[in-house]
Amino acid sequence: MAIEIIVPAPGESVSEVTIANWLVKEGDWVEMDAPLAEFESDKATFEVNAEKAGVVEKLIGNIGDTIAVNNVIALINTEAARPENAAPEAPVVSKTEVAPVASPAPSAKVESAKSESSSAVKTSPENNADANASPVALQLLNEYGISASLVQGSGSNGKITKVDALEAIVKLGGTKKVEANNYSQTNREPRREKMSNLRKTVARRLVAAKNETAMLTTFNEVNMKPVMDLRTQYKDKFKEEFGVNLGFMSFFTRAVCIALKDWPAVNASIEGEEIVYHDYCDVSIAVSAPKGLVVPVIRSAETLSLQEIEKEVKRLATRARDNKLSIDEMTGGTFTITNGGVFGSMMSTPIINPPQSGILGMHNIVERPVVEKGEIVIRPMMYLALSYDHRIIDGRESVSFLVRVKNLLENPEMLFDGKRPEERVLGL
Repeated sequence: MAIEIIVPAPGESVSEVTIANWLVKEGDWVEMDAPLAEFESDKATFEVNAEKAGVVEKLIGNIGDTIAVNNVIALINTEAARPENAAPEAPVVSKTEVAPVASPAPSAKVESAKSESSSAVKTSPENNADANASPVALQLLNEYGISASLVQGSGSNGKITKVDALEAIVKLGGTKKVEANNYSQTNREPRREKMSNLRKTVARRLVAAKNETAMLTTFNEVNMKPVMDLRTQYKDKFKEEFGVNLGFMSFFTRAVCIALKDWPAVNASIEGEEIVYHDYCDVSIAVSAPKGLVVPVIRSAETLSLQEIEKEVKRLATRARDNKLSIDEMTGGTFTITNGGVFGSMMSTPIINPPQSGILGMHNIVERPVVEKGEIVIRPMMYLALSYDHRIIDGRESVSFLVRVKNLLENPEMLFDGKRPEERVLGL
């Protein structure tokens, strides 16, 4: 009897996926829950597993093909005989059926030790790790000279996936191997790769934002010394008290929420011929994930303390890197913050994330000479950029919003209201 394996829908709004890689071949024996293929949607990468053990009779589709969800992608013959070289099925033994085992004789112990030693030589931990990595993940790790034994797998039964390999390459700083003769042999043929669903979605939304909004950008700069001094003085105490690092994002999020209350048009959106104002701040944060840019949302950020914001940022960023964000976690934001400074960007004009009307761009912190009270001093300065939809946000509102954010960050005591736990830890 052959059972059909279908592609599950990774989210309500996802109707099609792309075959990223086949992990088995036709004729292979697979165990129950073994991964069969890796798929990409416009939001995440995921695996499809075997529902029962058997022989793969047919694989439907080629790598790079786009198929609709709920379509059949494989047939597995569950009545096929288990091959002799396949691992035997683990018997289910209840605790009451386990009999005590007598201690082996000394000679048996020696033979057992020899057998274990021999087995250890034949199957090293590294070889085990290689076997537990998907073919595409193993290829990537080998290209960058990283042992699979150093990578923690997040797939089924600890399987090392392509995403795990990409994260390990970034984390461990792997360098791609280059053949010695490559320096003298330049390949002038263009290399073409099909765009992923996520990249196509990002491209479509960016073009729509440019074409459908009257987007302008205004700039300012902020002296980050007060915030940096506060972090330096209290970061260890903050980490000890709350179990999370004190980062810049929590300060910027609190400053943005206060400024949005003062200038509600920046937190609004257009629906048809109406302007929709929001009395809450669902702040989207742009995160660079292995598959591309994603924008998860911190819900009701105006109600959160610094430590609650930092914990939520960490949670969302981790889920983004693991390609585990849900559709709900990436929809419904009212304003976006993006931090190009982590990549070294000095200044940029961020693009609005529709249907939102504003996005704040953070940039690299650079020590520069500035004038304070008639004297030239060196300060850690950051350029801020606010891109906004001029259809509902006027110049006065956009500039005033950005100035308000600047003033709050240069006077961080203004971010607190005397009601939050971190104020005691920060000595405020």
